[in-house]
Amino acid sequence: MKVYGLIGYPLAHSFSKRFFAEKFKNEGIDDATYDNFPIEDIAGFTDLIQSKKPCGLNVTVPHKKAVMPFLDWISHDAKEVGAVNCIRATVESPVMAAFSGEVGVEGHNFRLEGYNTDIHGFEKSLRPLLHHHHQKALVLGNGGAACAVKYVLGELGIEYQIVTRKKEEKSILFSDVTPEMVDEHKLIINTTPLGTSPKIDECPPIPYDAITDEHLLYDLVYNPEQTLFLTKGLEKGAAIKNGYEMLVLQAEYSWEIWTSKAKHP
Repeated sequence: MKVYGLIGYPLAHSFSKRFFAEKFKNEGIDDATYDNFPIEDIAGFTDLIQSKKPCGLNVTVPHKKAVMPFLDWISHDAKEVGAVNCIRATVESPVMAAFSGEVGVEGHNFRLEGYNTDIHGFEKSLRPLLHHHHQKALVLGNGGAACAVKYVLGELGIEYQIVTRKKEEKSILFSDVTPEMVDEHKLIINTTPLGTSPKIDECPPIPYDAITDEHLLYDLVYNPEQTLFLTKGLEKGAAIKNGYEMLVLQAEYSWEIWTSKAKHP
């Protein structure tokens, strides 16, 4: 039985486990299983690899960055983003990786490859919604989920301003966001967990009255289907998008990576 799974903490509500259980059933895949592996401390990653010997893993908060030192090879995109959310185990020895200039991690006789499928999922779901006036974006939050968002915006040539709760380098505070700023940035992306069920009465504190029918509000949250953030945008005539399609696209790309014999870019 081939083992796949999700690591992170906590994992009470896992999209990935439901998605792959349904996928395996619908496609008649009976030699694979997908499980949740809640790891509070990333130090437990090595024990998991040795005991479960997974063929592939998805990675969620808080380990997208912390897992990187445990890997033998990381894709260019994931390095640029600074986060990994997909790991593939291959039969190639880490010793072979060392010959190609990549240092293998001691303690296993296979190679662990790191990828970021959030990039693929976010870009594919965002691109069809963009219009000529979506030249500037507000990125709400700057955690692990924002890494892929910022990378994709950079690739698309969209200027962005990071907005955070606490002051960080190159960011502004939510309290600094003015109506004029909202009017200027026609694309607003929420990467924070605000509004996630069961706390559906929460939303990022921005001047929603400045939103127009030229705005696009994208929320990485998918539960509930329409968050308060999206509802407030819809009330002003804005286009809205939740994070469900992004999740599906990144999950499908993870499966493609796990079952491919070739390294992806």
